[in-house]
This record gives sequence, structure tokens and C-alpha cells, in this order.
Amino acid sequence: MTSAHPFSAISFTHCFKLKRCHSNNNTLHHHHPNLIATMSSSDPAPNRNRSFGTESKLSGNDQTDAKPLLSRYSSSSGSFKQMPRRRVPGKPDMRRSYSRDIGHAAAETYMITRLTITLLRYLGVGYRWITRLAALGFYAALLMPGFLQVAYYYFFSSQVRRSIVYGDQPRNRLDLYLPKTLDGPKPVVAFVTGGAWIIGYKAWGCLLGQQLAERDIIVACIDYRNFPQGTIGDMVADASQGISFICNNISEYGGDPNRIYLMGQSAGAHISACALLEQAIREAKGEEGISWSVSQIKAYFGLSGGYNLCKLVDHFNNRGLYRALFLSMMEGEESLQSFSPELRIEDPNIGNAVSLLPPIILFHGTADYSIPSSASIDFAAALQRLGAQAELILFDGKTHTDLFLQDPLRGGKDEMFSHLVAVIHAGDEEALAKDATAPPRRRLVPEVLLRMASHISPF
Repeated sequence: MTSAHPFSAISFTHCFKLKRCHSNNNTLHHHHPNLIATMSSSDPAPNRNRSFGTESKLSGNDQTDAKPLLSRYSSSSGSFKQMPRRRVPGKPDMRRSYSRDIGHAAAETYMITRLTITLLRYLGVGYRWITRLAALGFYAALLMPGFLQVAYYYFFSSQVRRSIVYGDQPRNRLDLYLPKTLDGPKPVVAFVTGGAWIIGYKAWGCLLGQQLAERDIIVACIDYRNFPQGTIGDMVADASQGISFICNNISEYGGDPNRIYLMGQSAGAHISACALLEQAIREAKGEEGISWSVSQIKAYFGLSGGYNLCKLVDHFNNRGLYRALFLSMMEGEESLQSFSPELRIEDPNIGNAVSLLPPIILFHGTADYSIPSSASIDFAAALQRLGAQAELILFDGKTHTDLFLQDPLRGGKDEMFSHLVAVIHAGDEEALAKDATAPPRRRLVPEVLLRMASHISPF
């Protein structure tokens, strides 16, 4: 799911996925006095100032269940070093001790229990929580015919490269969606998925990845730590490191390093905007050890994002993302301005960072109740006021999930998708000609189910 609204039951299920992505115990970060869950770790999270540019240190933990890592980022030098290829793990060792299995299961159970208790303290149990959870269940069931087809593509298509490791922190992985033919360098979209900063997951970008790959565009879906495994500083650091990996390694997968586009949806739009702006600030200050540059990003696409957290706190609280929980994710009320791109660009201390930003295109539906369209309207106005190249495209009557789920599942012509492809293929006459003759995308869900899902959607 991609909405900016949290649902605790999904969050609890998501905790299982968090641990499966990383076999070692990790510290549950503390950024709020009410957090009660603490996990022991050999590499505790470093202290961080209240700025979204802080990067987490690499833990050095071995990730043996992923595909070979082509290169690894060094936080001390800010550069990539070539690493030897790892062998694909063979069959499990049947002689391993039962005590080790039991200990591993006990550690996972302990971690999951702690994360669950932490979320329960914030979410509580009430009428609003229960009704929204029920609505989510019905919503997912109505769209299940499409979800199953997308899941089949994700797990069985030879065009998908899953869980490529880009760093050593938990969930530092990304999925690649490749065109059928790689007859030349292809444009690349680095995509950060949404999920209310709690249930974000790289597979949520599968539908977008599949559709863009059909138009000869490579899509890299970046995974990142979610709350309570990490807070917003960790999420931004993960996204920035994933972007860095793409900028420095995508050519090995057939991508064009000179045509990289950054995109985020919902919470992912906020995280990616923070990462992009912080990188521009670092470059404006002339900092050393920079592993990627905003000049490598051709354009930024923000889909249904929120860019001023100070204006959204009360809105999220009324929608069920309670204030205490939200402030914990954002590292306290005093950090809201630092993690609000709309406010940060007004800071005179960032120098000429705004002038370094690539063209910014913001998409938003006017009937979005999870994150109101005013969030994109205000951010675009602030950027334009400061001389940045920013464009705002509003879709009348579209909700938070229409642009990202219902419309793509409907098939046929999609205005937002068409605009996205037109920008990416601008200047490529051959690609534009192929787009003009491309067959309409097929429908994945019957219209009656889509209409019912729109009425029952909790987003």
C-alpha cells in the first residue's frame, strides 16, 4: 500500500518483513521518551543532529541472501570500492545446530514483540483504528485480481532483479525493472515508495516499474528503514545512499548514467525531496566526500507528497496518524522544520542550493484526503518564488491512490503516466515515435471493482 495513512495491523505484519531483510539484531532507535522497545546491537545507531542530511554509518554486516553486490559505499571516504563477487548461497547446511536455530527464532520473536508493543502504545485501539483497518481489508480484496497479476510479474519475470544490496544497513536494497531489450543505454527512474513512513516497501513500486519498463525505461525501487526500525534521518540517509548506488552503478545494468530521474510517492516523495535538497545544500557548501551530485538528476517527480510537516501534523492526527507517533518518526517537534523542504529552501544559510536543483514536477489529485493537494501547491509556489524551475500538475477529482493504483490498474490511457514518459523521453525522437504507436495498457481489474474500491478506500 502507498498511502500516507498508517494502519497498525499492516505495520505489525510489516515488522516481520523488516527482520527478514536483515539477519542480525539491530538497535531500535530512540528518538522519543515514550518509545519502550530497545534492541541490543553490535553497531548502535550514531547520534544525529536535527538535520536530514546526516548519514548513518555502515554496519559491515554480511548480507548473504541477496544478489551479488557490485560495489559498496564507504562512509568514511564517500566513495565506492569494488568488492569481490559473492557466491550464490547453496542448499542450507542440514548439520547446523538446533541451538542456533532456536536462538535465531527467539531473537526474531523478541524483536517483533518489541516493535508491536511500540506501535500499539501510539496507535491504541479505538473505533477509528478498527473501522479504517476493516476498510483497508475490503479495499485490498477488491483490487486483489490486479495485485495477484503484479505479484506474479514481480516474483517470476526475468526482467526483475530483486534485492540488490546498496549498503550495509537493514533494508539497504533495491529492485530493478529492466526493459525486454537493452540495445543501448536506457533512461532510469530512481523511485522511493510511500507507506506513511511505517509500511514503505520496495515492492510497492512494482506496478510502476512494470509499466515504465514496457516503455524502455529502467526503474530502480529503493527500499529504506521504516519506523520504528529507523526515524526520518535514517530513511533520508538510506534513500540518498540508494540514489548514490544508482548514479555510480546503473550503467552495469544497461542504464544511462546521464539520464537519471528521481521520483517519490506520498511519504516517499517527502523522503526523496529531503535527500535531493540536502545533497544540493552539501554541494553549495563545498563539502567533500560527496558520492553523487544533483547535477546527475535530470528531473524530480513528486507524486502526492507532503513537503511542509508543520502544516501536516494536525491533519495527520485527525486522519489517524497520531501526533505522538508522527513526532517520534520525525525526531521531535523541533526537527519538523529541518525535514520540511518547503521551509528549508527559505533558509538563507543554505546558500545557492536552490539554484542547483534540477527541474521539479509535482503531481497531485485535488480529492486527496491523505495529503491535501495544497501541500504540492505551496511547495511549487515557494520554489518558483526562489527562482527554481518547478511545475505543478493537478488532477481534478483524483484521490491519493487514484494516480498510483486505480488508474494504472484500469489500463488504457493514463494522463499522469503519459506526462511522465513524455518528460523522460523528451529529445529522443525514436522513443517518442514508439510511445505514439504503443498499444494501450491492458486492464488488470474490472471497472466495477475499481469503483467500489474508490468508495471504500480508507485513504
